[in-house]
Amino acid sequence: MTPAPAPAPARMAAPGHVALVGGGPGPLDLLTVRALRLLRVADVVIVDRLGPAAEVRAELRPSALVIDVGKRPGHHPVPQEQINALLIAHARAGKAVVRLKGGDPFVLGRGGEEVLACRAAGIEVEVVPGISSALAVPQAAGVPVTHRGLSSTVHVVSGHDLSGPHGPSAATLAALADDGVTTVVLMGVAALPALVAAALAHGVPGQRPTAIIENGHTPRQRTTRTTLARAVHTAGAVGVRSPAVIVIGEVARAGLLQPEASAALALAEPNRSAAPDLAEMAALGGQTPEHAA
Repeated sequence: MTPAPAPAPARMAAPGHVALVGGGPGPLDLLTVRALRLLRVADVVIVDRLGPAAEVRAELRPSALVIDVGKRPGHHPVPQEQINALLIAHARAGKAVVRLKGGDPFVLGRGGEEVLACRAAGIEVEVVPGISSALAVPQAAGVPVTHRGLSSTVHVVSGHDLSGPHGPSAATLAALADDGVTTVVLMGVAALPALVAAALAHGVPGQRPTAIIENGHTPRQRTTRTTLARAVHTAGAVGVRSPAVIVIGEVARAGLLQPEASAALALAEPNRSAAPDLAEMAALGGQTPEHAA
């Protein structure tokens, strides 16, 4: 008799992997080609509040599991440690996991922490760059973060660092005081009063041009032009809300690249003291990390 074939060995689950994908400022067509390729074959997509999370769902496999871990002002439903645990658990189950983050994973996006967590767990991880809101949102408003003859240096800072117990760092104050430096503040709406007060106390000129761009690269985008000394009052008067990117420097001057399309973009200030009214910003919301953009 012919012996029965030996049973096939049990199949081991293929090891999964994680890709930290920069989603850019929001529009799907600002994703990189690699980012879109990884999203289209992903088994699990863990998404932030900002970035192209809504648009991208049409590009995913029907079986893909989408997990929303987005943070909102004052509301952090999924702590970072739990996000790390989700990445590891799904990758260990053999899944292709995409962590879709707004902006770029390594620009105030806590991507480094997620890389370290995956590597400590023995999970293969790659990082796909995205267009940071620090660059893309000013660009959408016609604000170049560098411009020949005006600025050749960019200082990017998180608003959460500005409102800490020690206030803006010496590096940030030096950047604000330097005529040739553009300071870009992410997640900085709630921190604006502390930033303005510290900057003026440090001797930064109150007439330093300032632009606040809300909801960059979306149909709700709005740009408010003002000066550093008037920024708190202006933001309160027009009702600035996060997400917003704040640009401080000579490149934020109105009409630098093109005439303003609407008077609403450059708010005409009433006559009043240049000193900021910090109470006017008390009701303004702040943007959470993993923007930002």
